[in-house]
Amino acid sequence: MENIQAKQYPCFKRWNRKGWSVFASLRRYVTIGVLSAGMSILLLATQGASAQNADTAAVLKTWRIREVGITASQTAPARNAQSHTPLFDRKAQAQAPVHTLEAALRLAPSVDVRERGGKGTQADIFIRGGSFDQTMVLLNGIDFTDARTGHQSHALPVDLDCISSVELIDGVPGVGAYAGAVNIRTAPLRPTYLRFEGSGGQYGYVCANLSGAVTSGRFSVLGAASCRRSDGYRHNTDFSNYNAFVRVTCDGGRAGFFDLQAGWQDRDFGSNGFYAAYNPDQWEHTATALASLRWIKSAGRFSLGTAASYRKNFDRYDWTRGTPMNRHNTDNAGAKAWADCDWAAGKTSLGADWAFNHIYSTNLGEKLAVPEGHYTHAKARHTGNLWLRHAKAWRRFDMAASAGVSLTPYGTSALWSLSAGWTPAEGLRVGAGVWQSMRLPTFTDLYYTSPAQINNLDLVPEHAVTYRLGADYLKRRWNVSAQVYYRAGRDIIDWVWREDMDGKWHSEQSSRLDTYGVELSGGYAAPEGFLRRAALSYGYITTDRNADIVAKSAMDFMRHKAALSVEVCFLRRMSLVLTGSVYDRNGSYTDYPRPGDSSVSEVRDYKPYFLLDGRLSWEKGICRLYVDATNITDARYCDIGGLRLPGFWCTGGVVLTIGR
Repeated sequence: MENIQAKQYPCFKRWNRKGWSVFASLRRYVTIGVLSAGMSILLLATQGASAQNADTAAVLKTWRIREVGITASQTAPARNAQSHTPLFDRKAQAQAPVHTLEAALRLAPSVDVRERGGKGTQADIFIRGGSFDQTMVLLNGIDFTDARTGHQSHALPVDLDCISSVELIDGVPGVGAYAGAVNIRTAPLRPTYLRFEGSGGQYGYVCANLSGAVTSGRFSVLGAASCRRSDGYRHNTDFSNYNAFVRVTCDGGRAGFFDLQAGWQDRDFGSNGFYAAYNPDQWEHTATALASLRWIKSAGRFSLGTAASYRKNFDRYDWTRGTPMNRHNTDNAGAKAWADCDWAAGKTSLGADWAFNHIYSTNLGEKLAVPEGHYTHAKARHTGNLWLRHAKAWRRFDMAASAGVSLTPYGTSALWSLSAGWTPAEGLRVGAGVWQSMRLPTFTDLYYTSPAQINNLDLVPEHAVTYRLGADYLKRRWNVSAQVYYRAGRDIIDWVWREDMDGKWHSEQSSRLDTYGVELSGGYAAPEGFLRRAALSYGYITTDRNADIVAKSAMDFMRHKAALSVEVCFLRRMSLVLTGSVYDRNGSYTDYPRPGDSSVSEVRDYKPYFLLDGRLSWEKGICRLYVDATNITDARYCDIGGLRLPGFWCTGGVVLTIGR
């Protein structure tokens, strides 16, 4: 994009990253007259749900160019996917009043984050009207979706300071990504650094985080550990959360590129009304360990890659705190391989992946002849995908198509997607696509029984066809985006209220669900001045169900969602960020006014609510001080049932960052 400057600035033809370089002392705006193609971005451009790729650190070629402003786009993180929609960007939202992934995603128009407690205690991610079970969750392009329940899928051992961006991936055909895939990318803040953050505030909230990275030549290590806890904002909402994460990348030259990541999380939380609104004494403890290894090798026109991953998850649920009721031990393993070929007609990719899911449980799966410790039930399943994709780009046009087959215990399903893009003017892109998606019933859908619920072993996979049309425009400091989509879903799985089954909830799929949506967003960003950033977004969803039934979650979608975020800087070192958001949820819920008493209840509609959050910070050198205030207006609201979420909550902290 051409950047015409009315004011003259120094222009450099060569630069250096040394601490004593002239860039470090000028403190002025400069232009660059030489660009090295293939610059390292220290951000893995993962090619993930079925195949991955990495940015190279090598400088391939040097071109002499005119002084221009530069914008970049990342490769879609799945070769058999279509496009990606940004949900969070660390650079743009570094000063926002958020501490958790859930809080960072609340403002995105594509996402409905339904929390049960404060500070990310327990939450579900709903994408474009889909449920938490219909969303695939990737970490650096590796699928770590939990096969037992979507409640656990995004409980990953990664803190927000390590997350460089989050994106929504459209058109990932196959098992799991019915409504889309959320890809969480991690990257160091700097090539080499050490960072400590400590914060605390109301309700006994304390958080400590230590992270850092070391980069030497082609080798890089990112590591982080944290603990976060609170006494809770009301009875039995206390929690503790411990995370540890490490990522190692190495460019081995002829040996190829290696990417290893591993993490561990341990958390427990009081679950006042979480899964039964009238019971205030529930409690849950979860523990997660995960790891993956990816290898990529390029040879001329060809690129080869493989990846293997594993996730272990433990879960203990107490109906009454201190008295175990349900225990689950879940294993999710995966492997994939792929090959790319660049030739005159475009780029062709061929790949395959396999997944193994296994569970030991006290009530999910088939009954064991001999119990395995605490567990009396178990179940396992295998799934796989084979796919072929071809993409071709011209000067202003690009097209892509993929086809394949998904192999599951329920038989085979076709995989396909089509997409096209057009760039009619500089900075403007228009794209369209259509794709087929599906997801398998979770172990909870199939086997969960309780005094209020009846399982269903006859469930089959959900299927959908989604159509999308979008446009993006970027010019200097301004950006605008618009998306319109329609998803036709069939065999939708949900818990349905049945009077003919003793008034219990029954797992079934007797309906179709058509979802229509519109997403608009725009923003302004400047590197200097009083107003640094302003962003406005709006999302609208409506659904049409062909069956008149009482469903538990499919119709509780976020109908309207609007958010405004503003960042200003003043007095040289001070900054203030305010975010305001309006939410209007469709549907109703059953409220129990007397805790512990299920005999008295009433049905209430969800009410619109407004949230205002803010952060005031001061920064100098290696030190940054901040004060956060969430829900400044002390709004009373809930995302699920009648679970009241925190009112005004004030915290403060210090961040120390040493490095370069």
